[in-house]
Amino acid sequence: MDIAVVRDDMVDGIEQRAPLDDTVSQAMRTVPRHEFVEDRPYDNRASEFEGTRVLPPGLAARLVSALSVDPDHSVLVVGVGVGYTAAVAAELVGARRVHAVDIARSLVYEARHNLERAGYGGVLVDCRDGADGLPEYAPYDRILVEAGAISPPKRLLRQLTPDGRLVMPLGGGGREQTLVAVEDDGDEGEVVDEFGAVRFRPLLVDGEQHGASRNRTDREDAEFAEQGYFAPTGWEQEWIDWDEHL
Repeated sequence: MDIAVVRDDMVDGIEQRAPLDDTVSQAMRTVPRHEFVEDRPYDNRASEFEGTRVLPPGLAARLVSALSVDPDHSVLVVGVGVGYTAAVAAELVGARRVHAVDIARSLVYEARHNLERAGYGGVLVDCRDGADGLPEYAPYDRILVEAGAISPPKRLLRQLTPDGRLVMPLGGGGREQTLVAVEDDGDEGEVVDEFGAVRFRPLLVDGEQHGASRNRTDREDAEFAEQGYFAPTGWEQEWIDWDEHL
C-alpha cells in the first residue's frame, strides 16, 4: 500500500475527532512518521522508546495546533523524544527555525538520526535540562514543552519574544493536567488559552533520565527559591520544612 495513503488515513481519523488547521493537517500528511516510529507508526496510539513515551500522532497534532505558528516563527521544542513533533513544526516553519532539547542523551542522538533521515536535518537538537531551554538561540516566537510542570519554568518564559507564547501541560504529578498557552507577563506567565485535559510525564531534572533515580525536589527547590519562599507541596511528596525538624 502507498505509504502516503496510509498517512492520509491517519490524519483523516484524527480530524474525525477534532478538526485541524489546514496547515497542521498538511504537515501531518507530509512528515514520514515511519522514520520516527517503527512499530505501527500510523496508528493513533502512544508507544515507548528508551524510557520515554512517544506521543500518539493525534496528541502531537494537538500540541502543534496549540502553538499557532506562522511561517516566519522560530520554535523551541523541549523534550524532543524521538523527534516527530519537532519534524511537524519544521514542516510548518522550516527546519532551521526549529531548535529542540532533551535531557536524555540517547534521545538526542535518536532524534538527530530520525530527523536527518526524514529530511529535517536542519533542526538543531541539543542535550539540556528542559527548564533551561536553549538561551544561545533565543528569543523564540513559540516554545513547546512536551512534559508537565506545576508552573511554567521562568527561564523558558524569559526566552520568548515579546509577543511569544509557550504551550505546555500544567499540573502536578498524579493530578489532572491542562494543556495551556502561556504568555510572559513579566511575572509568572499568564495563561491565555486552554486546550483541555492531558496527562504527561513530569519535566525531568538531571539524574532522572531513564534508568536513574528520581530527585523531584531539585527543580522545585530552585524555582521556588527564585520566588523567595518554599512551596507547601511538591510533585510526589509533602515538602519537608527542615526548620521545624531541627
